[in-house]
Amino acid sequence: MGIRSILSKPFASWVVGRQRKWMQQGGAVQKKVFKSLIEQAGDTEFGRIHGFHRIKSHQDYISSVPIADYEGLKSYVERIIEGEQNVLWPGRPIYFSKTSGTTSGTKYIPITGHSISNHINGARDALLNYVFHTGKSQFLDGKLIFLSGSPELDHKGTVPMGRLSGIVNHHVPGYLRSNQMPSYQTNCIEDWEEKVDRIIEETLPQNMTLISGIPPWVQMYFDKIHEKTGKSIIEIFPKFSLFVYGGVNFEPYRKKLYQSIGRKVPSIETYPASEGFIAFQDQPDDPGLLLLLNSGIFYEFIPTDTFFSENPVRLTIDQVETGVNYAVIINSNAGLWGYSIGDTVKFVSLNPYRVLVTGRIKHFISAFGEHVIGEEVENAMNLTLSKFPEVSITEFTVAPQVTPESGLPLHQWFVEFDSLPNSLSDFEKELNLQLQNLNSYYDDLISGRILRVLEIVPLSTNSFRNYMKSQGKLGGQNKVPRLSNDRNIAEQLLPYALNTT
Repeated sequence: MGIRSILSKPFASWVVGRQRKWMQQGGAVQKKVFKSLIEQAGDTEFGRIHGFHRIKSHQDYISSVPIADYEGLKSYVERIIEGEQNVLWPGRPIYFSKTSGTTSGTKYIPITGHSISNHINGARDALLNYVFHTGKSQFLDGKLIFLSGSPELDHKGTVPMGRLSGIVNHHVPGYLRSNQMPSYQTNCIEDWEEKVDRIIEETLPQNMTLISGIPPWVQMYFDKIHEKTGKSIIEIFPKFSLFVYGGVNFEPYRKKLYQSIGRKVPSIETYPASEGFIAFQDQPDDPGLLLLLNSGIFYEFIPTDTFFSENPVRLTIDQVETGVNYAVIINSNAGLWGYSIGDTVKFVSLNPYRVLVTGRIKHFISAFGEHVIGEEVENAMNLTLSKFPEVSITEFTVAPQVTPESGLPLHQWFVEFDSLPNSLSDFEKELNLQLQNLNSYYDDLISGRILRVLEIVPLSTNSFRNYMKSQGKLGGQNKVPRLSNDRNIAEQLLPYALNTT
């Protein structure tokens, strides 16, 4: 056992001990965070405009600060870029995290000297919780790979700017630097396919013990290794013992990833975002993600069925319930106020507060009032896959077809299969039945012959990879939208459709 794995155990015990102190008193902790944020930002431009010095309660805050997306804060960000200080948070950000939005184009999310620890400590504590609860720490002595964006930074105004994963790369603790992969030079390669090829060259001879990244891009790395060697991942890296992922639901990718690896490997799910590190899986056998309530973020939760109303209901942590889909709103020491990060979550525990990520608030299909959401299509697909053991998939997305060439309107599922079902029509029928069971509005539309049974459009190998490449979004933190209410993605995927007749 090496020095890293030995020292990690008392450190993990200390971290979890501190964590337990706030886990059981989430409401009180969040009130302290709220008070601190309002006091610290009182003399900023945003704080003066919105009367922070007069705010004494969450209700006061709701009356003063509206819900906003990036467009709502963009004018403040532009003033920071022009060189102003004390705009959203005291001083000036130390970074801008560059991310792409579906409606706002490129977004520049501030990261301040106060908020950077949220990103760093969240990822660190996820690993240390695993060490504490399992007693397994030897993975820290081997090579660790983080499939991420380039760490090279540009500037926006006078503020250093880059992808979040690249920014975080600059803050990897020194004790992990010597076993971090890939090399800095390789990590700076912008072309994702070239980058993965170089990563493979560097990692094949190494003792890889931890691999981290968004599942579809980790799968691409595994596929290329298999193409080069003809071997499974566990044959190449026999001591690979921990997979860390985030950004998307793991379930649709699980079967193929484990097939590529050669056996099941322990995993940790994390919930990082450019706006803040939100949660991580603190218990290895519990899929719920521990919400980080003591990390510079004050959370609000809006029931998704009220989100688009004129006066949406804004709840604090001690007002939420299990089993309800909420849009996540953050107020943070990065200077984000009433900010909708676009994600939806569902609480699975209130003591402590643990969540599952269920989708994106703007990603749904409701062409006929069915309001099918990401959680429902993913669950329908997972339940169907469990009944067709011969099938595995690479990726999928769903779109409405309102004006088919003939017959009733329908939902089209664009699926890239790794292995096709023996009967595509049987698979379609089961998938449709599962979605009917999960969404009563969809069931009513099918039963009332407003919609017909869904249709699967099988896609050729690498269809989604080629689509993402065409959009300049191959690799890194980029994700394929699980579903949409229009045909924009669908029309660009149609040329990749397989002829199954």
